[in-house]
Amino acid sequence: MRLLHTSDWHLGRSFHRVSLLPAQRAYLDHLVETVTAREVDAVLVAGDVYDRAVPPLAAVELFDSALHRLAALGVPTIMISGNHDSARRLGVGAGLMERGGVHLRTDPERCGEPVLLDDADGPVACYGLPYLEPALVRDSLGAGRAAHTEVLGAAMDRVRADLAARPAGTRSVVLAHAFVTGGEVSDSERDLTVGGVASVPAAVFDGVDYVALGHLHGCQTLTERIRYSGSPLAYSFSEATHRKSSWLIDLGADGAVTAERVDAPVPRPLARLRGRLETLLTDPAAERHAEHWVEATLTDPERPAEPMARLTERFPHILALAFDPDEGPAATFASYAQRVRGRGDQEVAEDFVEHVREGRAADDGERAVLRAAFEEVRVYEAAEEVAP
Repeated sequence: MRLLHTSDWHLGRSFHRVSLLPAQRAYLDHLVETVTAREVDAVLVAGDVYDRAVPPLAAVELFDSALHRLAALGVPTIMISGNHDSARRLGVGAGLMERGGVHLRTDPERCGEPVLLDDADGPVACYGLPYLEPALVRDSLGAGRAAHTEVLGAAMDRVRADLAARPAGTRSVVLAHAFVTGGEVSDSERDLTVGGVASVPAAVFDGVDYVALGHLHGCQTLTERIRYSGSPLAYSFSEATHRKSSWLIDLGADGAVTAERVDAPVPRPLARLRGRLETLLTDPAAERHAEHWVEATLTDPERPAEPMARLTERFPHILALAFDPDEGPAATFASYAQRVRGRGDQEVAEDFVEHVREGRAADDGERAVLRAAFEEVRVYEAAEEVAP
């Protein structure tokens, strides 16, 4: 059976104020074309279909169009909700869509209910595990505690129990939206937890033939059977070196996995340039980036006059400008975005405490208070989203 594994579409997202809807439309065109050209039997979408819980209308229309086109091909689509999605909103109409071959899995209670596919080699059971917010699903899944490893482990126990009751030789696929230990992160992913351990070990998924992961935006192979497809587009300059693609998975009669990367269309390459302003404006080697989306970091010891306007003359698609002087105190020039880049909410809050107290860092008790506050807000927002 041939599966196309994709994830993290983030429909409706922009890139430094540039709308990515045209690029997302081009990717979905590419996806439909790939399904036809490569004779794909089913499409797997491992979460973060939308970029936010209430997506803009244009993103919803793009999603609707893609599903209609896939349904018209007669190719089943199996899709789960991610941490950016509203599970309740994404799941509206799931029963009706299932009749058209679009299988939305947004309810944690259905983790052990597979979508059953068949080919000449027999059945394939596809289990959709939507993003599981530990504090909200611990009791319903019977997990020991509200932690990512425990709730995902409880969901996988349901998968293995259902699979054990099926005919011998039934092949198995799991879709999950999670941060699995060993995966490489980028700047554009939202933290899955505050304070606790967000990552889960790959061993949680033992017992199934293929695991189609979503959440991390880089295409990655954790094991031959556990892979991230990554996002189809770059959503931060930290992804400038990513090769964006989907996985074409051939699942053999014995469950053996053969994987091939299918490159996604690139709307515009990314470039991260660093140096003094005059060098960036005159260096012949930089000419190849003239049509790229550019992030420039200036290392001039003093802030140059009108740097963005001057850089735009050579790099008309420059989107981000930062300062990191190679002489003198860098803090004088560091923007707020630079200072918090790559730092989570907890770390930013702790830095603020240290700043206002002129160098005295938060102690263990204060860090615990901050952690509890962030966790309470995060869980409250998630609970409000699923409240009837």
